[in-house]
Amino acid sequence: MRSPEAFDAFYAGSRDRLLLETYALTGDLPAARTAVRDAFAVAWHHWAKVGRLEEPEAWVRPHAHSRALRRHAARPWHRDKGVDANVRATLDALGKLSGHERKALVLTVLSPLPLADIAREVGLPRAETERALQSATTRFALARSVPSTDVRLRLDALRAPLIDTRWPRGPIIRRTGTTRRRTHTLIGSATVGLALLVSGTVVSSGGAEPSSLDQENALPGITVREASAEAAPALDDGTLLAAAQTERYGRGLTWREAETSDNLAGSGLVMPCQQTRFADPAGAGALVRSFSGTAQVTKPARKKSAKKRKVTEERATAIEFVELSADQAQARAAFETTRGWYADCLDARTQLLSTESVQRVGDEATVLMLRTWNKNPSRIAVGLARTGQLTVTTMVRSTGAPVAARTAAAGLAAAVNATCGAPGAGACAGPPRLRASEPFPIGQPSGLLAAVDLPPVSGAVGPWVGTDPVRARNNYAATRCDNTTFRGKGLKQALTRTFLFPATKKDTTFGLTQTVATTRTDRARDFVGEVRSRIRRCGQANLGTSVNTLVDRSGKDVEMTVWDLDVEISDNRTIQFWMAIMRDGNAVSQVGFTPAGDMTIARDDFTAIAERALERLDDLPSAQR
Repeated sequence: MRSPEAFDAFYAGSRDRLLLETYALTGDLPAARTAVRDAFAVAWHHWAKVGRLEEPEAWVRPHAHSRALRRHAARPWHRDKGVDANVRATLDALGKLSGHERKALVLTVLSPLPLADIAREVGLPRAETERALQSATTRFALARSVPSTDVRLRLDALRAPLIDTRWPRGPIIRRTGTTRRRTHTLIGSATVGLALLVSGTVVSSGGAEPSSLDQENALPGITVREASAEAAPALDDGTLLAAAQTERYGRGLTWREAETSDNLAGSGLVMPCQQTRFADPAGAGALVRSFSGTAQVTKPARKKSAKKRKVTEERATAIEFVELSADQAQARAAFETTRGWYADCLDARTQLLSTESVQRVGDEATVLMLRTWNKNPSRIAVGLARTGQLTVTTMVRSTGAPVAARTAAAGLAAAVNATCGAPGAGACAGPPRLRASEPFPIGQPSGLLAAVDLPPVSGAVGPWVGTDPVRARNNYAATRCDNTTFRGKGLKQALTRTFLFPATKKDTTFGLTQTVATTRTDRARDFVGEVRSRIRRCGQANLGTSVNTLVDRSGKDVEMTVWDLDVEISDNRTIQFWMAIMRDGNAVSQVGFTPAGDMTIARDDFTAIAERALERLDDLPSAQR
C-alpha cells in the first residue's frame, strides 16, 4: 500500500543521515544533495515494494551513493572553497583513500549499519572490508595528523556545512516520483508498437522531474550548478531487458534475473574481456543486469544400487550493460572502448571467431562471436550498440549450444528498443540486418595476427603468448622447401612475430610464426608466385616430401595458398609443416606452423588462422590496394 504519511516520515527521518554519508563519500555538496533527493523520488516510485521492507533506508542508500558518485565523477574532489578549513582538510584526507577504504570508513562511522551490511555495500568479503577499514583509519589519521581515536570526531564535524540544508517537502518528492511513474507509462504506450516489432518490450523512460524541484533555492553559501547536473539524468532500471526476453538465448533453459546494479561495488569487471569498470569513466550513469539460464539434467548414480538423480545446472549466463555518457562524442568513445575489449580480448585462452556489422539497430552496432578453451569451454556472443548518448552491451556465455550471431543481434535490438525514448537515447531498432565484416584493427602496429586470433592447442599448458613484432632479419615462417626471405630489394616494413606456449615445460619445435612486408603491387604478386613455384618444385623433386594443397585462390587484389607439408629430414624422422602465403594489394604475409608431439591444432583451425591473417593484412600502415 502506498502510504504518503509513512513515506513522508521515512523521508524526514533519514534524509539528513544519507546526505552526511553521501557528502563524506564525494566531498561535493550539490551532487550529494541532488542524489539524495532523487533517490527518495525513485523510492516513492517503487514505494509499493520499498515500503514493505524492514529497512527501507537500506534500499535508498545505494541509490543515493551511486547517483552522487556518478554526478561527481568528472568534477574535482570538492569544489566549494568556502567551507571551514577543518572540513576541507577532512575532505582532502578522505579523498586520498581508495574507494573501498573511504566507503568502509564513512559507513562504519556515520551509518547505523553493522559490519556485515557494510561489507555488502563496499562489495568486499567481510575480512577484506575489515582490512580496508583498518587501512583507511590509519591513513586518514596520518593525513589529518590526529590519533585514530579522533577519526570519528573529524567525520562528525562534516555535519556543520549541512545544518542549513533546505529540503523539498515530502509532497514535492512524492509528486516527482508520481510524475516519473506516469512518464514511464506514457512513453511506453507511445512506443510499444516499435518495441514489439523486435522484442515485445514496452519502452520506458526515467528521470523526469517537475520544475518545482529544479526551481528551489540553492544551499546557503554554496554555488550550485543544478542545471548542468540535470542535463545528464540517471538511468532507470525499467529500461533494461526482462528475464522473459532472454529466452531467445536458450529456449530449453529456464531464465531468471539474477541481479541489477549500478556496478559501483566490487571490482566492476562483470563481463568476460572487460578491462575497466566503465568504458566511459566520466559517464553520467550505468546499469548492469545479469541473468542465469539453467536446465534440469539427469546425472548417473554414483553407486550401482542408487537411482539416477536430477540436478539443476547453469548452462548460460547473460549480462546487459548500459552506460550513459554526457554527450554523443563521449558515447562514441565508450562504444569504441567496449568494442576494443572484445576485438582484442585479453582473457587467456579466448579466441575471436567472427565479427558482424549490424544495421538498423541504434546509431551503430556490431556483434562479435568468441570462444574460450579453458577447463570449461564456452561460446560468447556479444552485441554492442550506441544509441545517442547510450552504449548498450549484451553478452551471452553458453556452455551448451552456442548462441547464433543472428540471435545475438535480435537480443541487442531488444535491448536498444528498451531504452528507446529514455533520456539520452538516440535511434531505436528495427529488424537487425547482419553482414560479415573484417575484424577491427588491433595491435601496434596493426595488420599482424594477435593471440586473440589463435585457436585451441591440444596438450598445451597456459595461453598463447606472442613475441613483440621485430624487424624480419630471419623468417621462421618459411619451410625447407621455400626458404623465403623478407629481406629482398623493395620489401618495406618487414616484421615478424612468433607465438608460443611458455608455460608448457616441453623442449619442442612447436610454434606459429607470421612475417609481413609491403612492396609494389606487381612485386607483391611476383613474390607470392615465386613461393608457390618453389613449393610445387619441392614436392616434385624430393621423394621424401609430400605437399598437400588445402586452399588455393587468386584474384586481382587478393591471393592465398595454404599447404600441409611433410618433410623427411632423416630415415626415421619426418616433420610436418603447415604454411600459408598470401597477398592483399601490395602487402604480403607468410604464416608457418609446426606441430610437436601431442601439441597441435586442427587442420581447419590453421586454415582459419590463414584467413584471419589475410583479413588483417590490409591494416598494415603501408598497405595499399
